[in-house]
Amino acid sequence: MNQTMATRYPLVLVPGMLGFVRLLVYPYWFGIVRALRRGGAQVYAVQVSPLHSSEVRGEQLLLIIEDICCRTGATRVNLLGHSQGALSARYAAAKRPERVASVTSIAGPNHGSELADHLERKASGASPQGRLLRTLLHALAVLMGWLETGWPRESLPIDVHASHHSLTSAGVTLFNQAYPQGLPMRWGGEGPAEVNGVRYYSWSGTLQPGVTDRGRNRFDGSNRFCRLFARSFVKEKGQCDGMVGRYSSHLGQVIGDDYPLDHLDIVNQSFGAVGRGADPVRLFTEHAARLKAAGL
Repeated sequence: MNQTMATRYPLVLVPGMLGFVRLLVYPYWFGIVRALRRGGAQVYAVQVSPLHSSEVRGEQLLLIIEDICCRTGATRVNLLGHSQGALSARYAAAKRPERVASVTSIAGPNHGSELADHLERKASGASPQGRLLRTLLHALAVLMGWLETGWPRESLPIDVHASHHSLTSAGVTLFNQAYPQGLPMRWGGEGPAEVNGVRYYSWSGTLQPGVTDRGRNRFDGSNRFCRLFARSFVKEKGQCDGMVGRYSSHLGQVIGDDYPLDHLDIVNQSFGAVGRGADPVRLFTEHAARLKAAGL
C-alpha cells in the first residue's frame, strides 16, 4: 500500500466562509481527500459554522480536534485551512499549540481581503444593500445546512456580520494583534516557519489571463465571479485570486503564491473545473509528503 503521504499526525481540512463537507454528493475538497487517502494519509474534512467570526469557528475547531485526538489516539493534528479556515486554524494553534503540529494556510486572508473591504464600503450593514446581502447570505447558509450530508446535522450558529468583519482588513488587523504566530514581519515576506512548536506554511494563487480563464474554467461560473470580484482590488490589483491578494496570503514558509488558480480552483472546485494545466490536487499530495518528511 502506498504510504508516501502517511503523516505522523492526522490531516484536518478546515473550510472557508460558506464552507461545508459535502452538499448532497458534492464534496468541498473535490478529489483531494481521496488522493490523500490513497497515499496513506489519515484525513478528516470537518465543518464549522459557515458564517461566523474566525474566533467562534476556531473554538468549534478546537472541540473537533479534541474529538479526533480522542478517537485516533493522536496527540496532535495538522491543520489545513482554506480561506477563512486558515484564520480559524491559526486561532486553534495559538490557543492549543500542544494539539497542533502544523498550520497550512491555503489562500488565507492573513492580512484581510480587499473584496471584504469593498463590500464594507458599498454594502454596509445599515444600508439597504447591506441588509439584503446579509439576508441572502443567511438564507444560503441555512439552505446549505439542510443539504449537508457529510457532517452530523448539528445546529451551528450563524452570524453574517461577524463573518464579514473577520475578513476585512480592519477585522484581520485586530485578529493578528492577538494571534500573530507565523505572520511575516514585512509585507510580501515570509513569516517564522515555527512558533511554539507549530510549523506554519502557506500557498495561494493568482488570476492569470490566458491561463486561469482557459481550460475547463471557460465553463466554470465561479471563475467568472472571481474575475469580477478581482476588479475591487486596489493594493494588490492584478495580484489576487479574486478574493484574496497574493501577498495578503503569506504565512510562515511560503510554498508558492502565484499558482494559476482562482480562490475556488485552489481546492479543486467546481467539480475539478480548473484552468489550463492547473493541478490543485497535486499541491495537497506534495504537501502531505512534505509534512511526512518533516516528521509531522
